[in-house]
Amino acid sequence: MTGSTFGRVFRVTTFGESHGKAVGCIVDGCPAGIKLREDDINRELRRRRPGGFLSSPRKEKDEVRILSGVLDDVTLGTPVALIVDNRDVDSKSYEPIKNLARPGHADYTYFAKFGIRDWRGGGRASGRETVARVAAGAIAKKVLEKFGIRVYGFSREIAGIRAETNGEIEEVFQISEKSPVRFPDREREHLVIERIQNAMRDGDSVGGIVEIVVKGVPAGIGEPVFIKTDAYLAFAIMSIPAVKGVETGAGFESARMKGSEMNDEMFVEKGRIGFYSNNAGGVLGGITTGQDIVVRAAIKPTPSISRRQRTVNLNTLENEEITVKGRHDPCIVPRAVVVCEAMTAIAILDLMIMQGLVPRFL
Repeated sequence: MTGSTFGRVFRVTTFGESHGKAVGCIVDGCPAGIKLREDDINRELRRRRPGGFLSSPRKEKDEVRILSGVLDDVTLGTPVALIVDNRDVDSKSYEPIKNLARPGHADYTYFAKFGIRDWRGGGRASGRETVARVAAGAIAKKVLEKFGIRVYGFSREIAGIRAETNGEIEEVFQISEKSPVRFPDREREHLVIERIQNAMRDGDSVGGIVEIVVKGVPAGIGEPVFIKTDAYLAFAIMSIPAVKGVETGAGFESARMKGSEMNDEMFVEKGRIGFYSNNAGGVLGGITTGQDIVVRAAIKPTPSISRRQRTVNLNTLENEEITVKGRHDPCIVPRAVVVCEAMTAIAILDLMIMQGLVPRFL
């Protein structure tokens, strides 16, 4: 059994550490006949890449190399191997604290499980591992687009400031992509930036909520009772570093509603069944309704902060204090948007293949 693989049929196995030579993945179960170029993947990697005055100064080009599974820019149906070199690695700031467990990180738990850990930037537990997820997600998106399915993500909330949105998700997405924090509310965007900057000055960080909307998924997708669509999406998204909670549709707000408020009433028009609302988030009984799938993920504040904190020396088992230096984002929500999109696309495609709606050759 391995924890580095996700998927039943469309299977993604990631590898690599934050400060190792490279990160990458093997994508098995990808249908043949999909047009796929390296730039299709690089386009998504650029969206995830840090940039601007509110992100980590680590500058990785994040350019993928396709090693197998593609010939003449078309997938062969065989495993697709993708690799991204780590070029801007600097482990010096981690050497003085190599034996200290950083609060909020997986340093202690990896040590407890394996008896050894990669202290260089968090190793396998680093957000750097998500490069491979985004690369695999780019392939999943290409396949889903063949079936008219698109995945959109944006920052619904950052540092306690919630975005108010109007219009269709396509417009919301376009607005968010032009924002340095992927925040689609222009009137409140400056408040978000101000709070992130304040946290930076205080040697601290902030978190938020990512919202994902999937359009075009037909009714009937999902495998009761243990591979329900919402359960599978929660599994996929909760595997992302820094995600501490997932909700679908009305989510936790449903606990405060009455049944008459929560239930999505139905109608028939021209022989098609529709709904007057979408509190279910596009899923009932674990099976898609044909409405937009709406999922939100709670993203915790970046654990690497420069404020002094109490911790333990894993070598001497003595109490110590730590100040984490290095290159870190004061808020990872905008970059987490792209990772949440990728894992959503991978999960939806896998469910579609299970349903028999995606053939081996397209």
